[in-house]
Amino acid sequence: MPIVGYSSVQKSLHWALFALVVGIYLLTFGDDLFQHGDPNRALAWWLHISFGLLLAALVLWRVALRLARGAPTLPNSMTGFERAVAKLGHLALYVLLVAIPVLGILLTWFRGDALTFFGLFTIPAPFVPDRGIASSIREIHSLCANAILILAGGHALAALWHHFVKRDDVLERMLPHSHHPQLRRFH
Repeated sequence: MPIVGYSSVQKSLHWALFALVVGIYLLTFGDDLFQHGDPNRALAWWLHISFGLLLAALVLWRVALRLARGAPTLPNSMTGFERAVAKLGHLALYVLLVAIPVLGILLTWFRGDALTFFGLFTIPAPFVPDRGIASSIREIHSLCANAILILAGGHALAALWHHFVKRDDVLERMLPHSHHPQLRRFH
């Protein structure tokens, strides 16, 4: 039987990941807002790393749910081209959601820093720091971060286009309290 809609857990994870991606990105501006040596600058990066680890955990949960449950069938209102773009866009978002935290972890360790999760636990770097590798990873990490914001923006615009122009239920399927007519039997 095809999956008709997203579960409430999948919807919650979707919006939590959105908030984390935007929040983590905004924390990178701590470099511009605070001078070297300012404790707020270090706090911004500590939060960036901690929330990045939270992002990694939630991404793993989301991917596991996607693999276990699958994805709902795409609406009949979507053309073949729209379906292809949607699938490619979702794949790209998932790849970036996995790659960005992995790159962030590697960047932290190649800088010679330990990973810490809100001070609850610390994982020291398992290898010798290398500033050259760290610099290369930082560039890729930054490019991926910019790419995910662009893709997420396109994703949001497509959802709004479906809602306001095509007037189908693509956006409705991911809203937290939506009651898709075909899902009523599951609530």
